[in-house]
Amino acid sequence: MFILKKIAANFLSPGSLGLEILILGLFLLWFTRRQRLGKIVVSLGTALLLLFGSPLLSPRLLMPLERHYPALLHPEALVREGRQPQTSPIWIVVLGGGHDTDPSLPVNSQISRAALSRVVEGVRLYRALPGSKLLMSGGVVFDPVSEAGVMARIAQILGVKPQDLVLEETSRDTAEEAAIIAKMIGADRVILVTSAAHMPRAMALFEKRGLNPIPAPTDYLTRSPQGLSPGQFFPGAGGLGQAEAALHEYLGLAWAWLRGDI
Repeated sequence: MFILKKIAANFLSPGSLGLEILILGLFLLWFTRRQRLGKIVVSLGTALLLLFGSPLLSPRLLMPLERHYPALLHPEALVREGRQPQTSPIWIVVLGGGHDTDPSLPVNSQISRAALSRVVEGVRLYRALPGSKLLMSGGVVFDPVSEAGVMARIAQILGVKPQDLVLEETSRDTAEEAAIIAKMIGADRVILVTSAAHMPRAMALFEKRGLNPIPAPTDYLTRSPQGLSPGQFFPGAGGLGQAEAALHEYLGLAWAWLRGDI
């Protein structure tokens, strides 16, 4: 089921879906007599790519997810407000975001942009909250090395003490991360670090497991521009990436709801 879920997510991404429709249309045009239908299908695939690649549409799909929770700009306020437990450390949980082990590259180049952004945010919070513990999460999925292990190496390069690092190396997706981490930390206070678009689903999954995490979203793909630029009016890979992230999360929320995980 896990592999089928990953395949389906890639199959239904906006870029893949647009190309699949285009290929079907070209097949109809080249190898069948259904020329009118082929033209309609090709036009549909082209329109889909233009629509999802448009910077006028894709940010509007993604922004409701990314801005659902505000950024944790002043984590030190948690201490001043008395929200940090006095008898136990606050946990900063960093969820995995993808990696590919390649010994020929520095370790910070072996993880995805999303994962690197999450690690940096986790380290920022760790430095702002003395006595906190950094919990890196992510197991072995399509790579022989756990993602938590790779992220922990980067955290140490950025100055995190080894004794302040805890690894969760068995989960394969966010639902498993929530279940495992809930057992690891119990009722302790936790700050949850993940990509801004992923935060609504991650929060729902962790809350379902009885945790009450403080959201610390990062890896924003949308911005609120202060001026206009030509790039804001032309479709491109950036728009497709935003549409893909949005659709992935909406599908993930629907799947989690159907399974009763949220």
